[in-house]
Amino acid sequence: MASSILFINEKGDILIFRKFRDDVSRKETMNFCNKIVATKEVKETPMVEIDGVTFMHTTVNDVTVVATTKTNCNVTMLIEFLYQLIILCKAFIGSEFNENQIRKNFVLIYELLDEVMDYGLPQILEPDVLKLYITTGKVAKKLDNIEKLKQITIQATGAIPWRSEGIRYRKNEIFIDIIENLNVLVSNKGNILRTDVVGQVVMKTKLTGMPECKFGINDKLFMRAASGDPRGTVSRGIDIDDIKFHQCVRLGRFDRDRSITFVPPDGVFQLMTYRITENINLPFKIMPIVQEYGKSRIEYSVKIKSIFDSSNFASNIIVKIPVPKNTATCKVFSTGIGKAKYEPDQSALLWRIKKLNGDSDYVLIGEVTLTQTKSDKQWDRPPIGLEFQVPMFTASGLRVRYLKVHEKNNYKPTKWIRYITKGGEYEVRI
Repeated sequence: MASSILFINEKGDILIFRKFRDDVSRKETMNFCNKIVATKEVKETPMVEIDGVTFMHTTVNDVTVVATTKTNCNVTMLIEFLYQLIILCKAFIGSEFNENQIRKNFVLIYELLDEVMDYGLPQILEPDVLKLYITTGKVAKKLDNIEKLKQITIQATGAIPWRSEGIRYRKNEIFIDIIENLNVLVSNKGNILRTDVVGQVVMKTKLTGMPECKFGINDKLFMRAASGDPRGTVSRGIDIDDIKFHQCVRLGRFDRDRSITFVPPDGVFQLMTYRITENINLPFKIMPIVQEYGKSRIEYSVKIKSIFDSSNFASNIIVKIPVPKNTATCKVFSTGIGKAKYEPDQSALLWRIKKLNGDSDYVLIGEVTLTQTKSDKQWDRPPIGLEFQVPMFTASGLRVRYLKVHEKNNYKPTKWIRYITKGGEYEVRI
């Protein structure tokens, strides 16, 4: 259990100090502020012990959130509590989590800390539940009805704190977004050196009552379990390396038969995140040719080829082509599509393409003139970067097989599914 929770700025000054137990004094916490935060060593490790006090911490922008203890506690639980506490604060004070916002809302944050911990033990951390009775400004709600107060108490202490009773919709709908970020590193010879996909399943539910949902994807282990042959081969499934679920998912059922069952929160929530490292489909192929002529001129020929289906398209494409810092002029002779512009502050030629159809290719041809420098240091040739969005395409091959909804009213909700693949760290060496 935690003895206290602190919010500390980058100078080591304490902004928020909430004590839950008396075994760790404020003087002892100042050791952490002076020795770790003020000396800029706070990002080296998420846990440090000073004079018998254990400090667990995480830093966002210019604020470090810390939990202290002298007991043999569950460290991972307290670190996860800190992450959830930051998410909760953002839900109340806005998306910006910094020293200025904390100073403006310190009374509200103290009130939140009183609700989310009891004698150092984490309690309810659901923003939707806490917003029912912790309100600010014009959004304050009158809770003079005793029955409403009882409902809040049941929701905060019940088995399903993320969803309240009595939700009603005229039209029942579920929106599912499969969003993937593709990270790739390609050598100058076209060989893939590293690749992985970090994805998330985001849902928006507008469902009446307390529905029981069952979600199925083309995971190989799940498909084997469903077929009744755990040792059988499944050719169309994918191998998922890491999965993290929302707390609404029944982990016992998932461990037993790989089925994803849950009672969803109302509104938007992140059902799961995952990572995949094998059998990844790249949407683009970049073929650069960069030729240096002495120390005064460089010629570029960069070809981009979309290798997804011709019926699909990519949008908001930016090809970041690096140039030396001593570039004097940059000329683009042809692109075939989009516009290219030299950005001196980024030391790069940015080729922007609003829309690119599948199974097509274009070439940028340009020339860079360099100024003379005193240094003989050779240009290190940073990699080409790529940003993009491809709708209705997943680099991992993940697909939603089904989403079943069971509720006592036996309604049939409308289901919407959208796939989006984005460029993460997509780099091609030159």
